[in-house]
Amino acid sequence: MNRLTQQEKSWTFYDWANSAYSLIITTAVFPLYFKSAASEAGIAASTSTAYWGYANSLITLLVSLFAPLLGTIGDYKGFKKRFFTFFFSLGIVFTALLSIVPNEQWLILLICYMCTVAGFAGANIFYDAFLVDVTSEDRMNRISSRGFAMGYIGSTIPFLISITLIILAQQKVLPLSVTAASQAAFAITALWWGIFTIPMLKNVNQVYYKERVQNPVSNSFQRIRQTFTHIKAYRALFLFLIAYFFYIDGVDTIITMSTSYGSDLGITSTNLLIILFATQVVAAPFAILYGRLAEKFRGKTMLLVGIFVYIIICTYAYFLKTTLDFWILAMLVASSQGGIQALSRAYFARLVPKESANEFFGFYNIFSKFAAIMGPFLVGVTAQITGNTNSGVFSLVILFLIGGFILSRVPENKKVAVSESIQG
Repeated sequence: MNRLTQQEKSWTFYDWANSAYSLIITTAVFPLYFKSAASEAGIAASTSTAYWGYANSLITLLVSLFAPLLGTIGDYKGFKKRFFTFFFSLGIVFTALLSIVPNEQWLILLICYMCTVAGFAGANIFYDAFLVDVTSEDRMNRISSRGFAMGYIGSTIPFLISITLIILAQQKVLPLSVTAASQAAFAITALWWGIFTIPMLKNVNQVYYKERVQNPVSNSFQRIRQTFTHIKAYRALFLFLIAYFFYIDGVDTIITMSTSYGSDLGITSTNLLIILFATQVVAAPFAILYGRLAEKFRGKTMLLVGIFVYIIICTYAYFLKTTLDFWILAMLVASSQGGIQALSRAYFARLVPKESANEFFGFYNIFSKFAAIMGPFLVGVTAQITGNTNSGVFSLVILFLIGGFILSRVPENKKVAVSESIQG
């Protein structure tokens, strides 16, 4: 069966829905809006940057630490959808609030932003875990890749609308201030996120679960403790998580530092936005291609191919000099960025016990969040020692080599059997 079921389509549409948040709120518009608001309030640029970093670190840490507990509770019958709906609603409400909070209230803006991050990240824990409910194991690579492709395409539409509004406001073509145009972008993001989540809310339900118990919170703590006590029983799963920790750190570092890296090369902000948009467009079909190839050559093989492509990217970055070089680098990233993320999600989903999917995707969330530590540090230290940003990016090869080696050692068996005490 090649056609997607209603549940599969509805699940992938959430990627279409929430990717607008990733591009507009996390990456492109709101960071600049916050910096401008803080500046107008008399906050020094270095201080506002510090506050921005502290806010992101704090909320990421809190979500990551609570992820396994929330996920474990979510494994009980009826809880997964409720938790998803709560965090999704939290994200949308506070994203909408960004559009009405006066821009001089920079601290309130920052607090609202932190709430949007909590909603976005929290909802993703349960969204990813729903993959085991909506499709069969042999279709997970295709469906996960389809989701990422939908996300890349879906994010570009509200992004184009928002950037057009802001540019027209800057050029005085529209009777709007840049502030009002930016606020409109936040409202568009919330609306987009909300409307296209409706299929997920309507058609996707928890299929695999554990029966409810009297004390789900205390029982969840006990289950987490048992998971670590019997960690050898999950050897393949945790070995994959260690590999994922290294190679996804390299992937995320290239994503998060690409703008500053391009600026160091003298690429204008306009060109950087164009390259960012082009990367999103090109990444969509390649994400689907990775999913199709994974069905033919296995997901693990394609993950290793993606890691190899990133090693080429880091090596090419060492010789980067011109805008054309940066375009080539961006297109190489686009060729594998979505694929390696999508197949990682699908590979992990096939390893986890289905009735405990939320618990393990909570750990998956921790590894993906804390993976954003080593890469930037490695790039920074190497660049500072050598005095060359290119050398800093090249140093990421180490992460991909370690991740690839550990991934190659992950047992090929689908899932390691677990004892009754763990399953219970």
